[in-house]
Amino acid sequence: MANTSQPLLIKRYASRRLYNTETSDYVTLEDIATFIREGREVQIVDLKSGDDLTRQYLLQIIAEHESRGESVLPVDVLTDLVRSYTSQSMSVVPQFLAQSFDMLRDGQSKIMENIGSTNPLAKMPGFEAMQAQQQAFMKAMTGGMMPTGAKPAEPAKPERADDDLDNIKSELAALQEKLSKLGK
Repeated sequence: MANTSQPLLIKRYASRRLYNTETSDYVTLEDIATFIREGREVQIVDLKSGDDLTRQYLLQIIAEHESRGESVLPVDVLTDLVRSYTSQSMSVVPQFLAQSFDMLRDGQSKIMENIGSTNPLAKMPGFEAMQAQQQAFMKAMTGGMMPTGAKPAEPAKPERADDDLDNIKSELAALQEKLSKLGK
């Protein structure tokens, strides 16, 4: 089994072919993009010189997705990025982007935790299926940037059937009250 705590090492040969050192086979840029979407860190190095080429290849993956119409970056953001390379603000932009993406990942993680842990509907039949659909939707909307540790919460098991029904009724009433307050 591969050690997923270490970055996946991809070696680029002189022929520009990319070699996965864990599985001992050649990979494409799309394969690398899939590894990253699945939460795996990658490192791409030139076999001969040992130079780290990861940044170049990640930019190439982004450029290919953008050119196919899978636009994530608005034109004004791209324009600002180009400007940042020629201005004094360059030192601020990388930290800003890193912090912004960290906040996005943290927010997604908290949303997924809250979906199961604090939601009174977690005890309802069919909740797991609904939660799986929500997670798939979130993953689709965020381009697969879901945190790898986000897992649906286990629904609570009732101690007795009567208590379960009473709990559902009281939680439903509380939920209806909250919804009516939101509507005002």
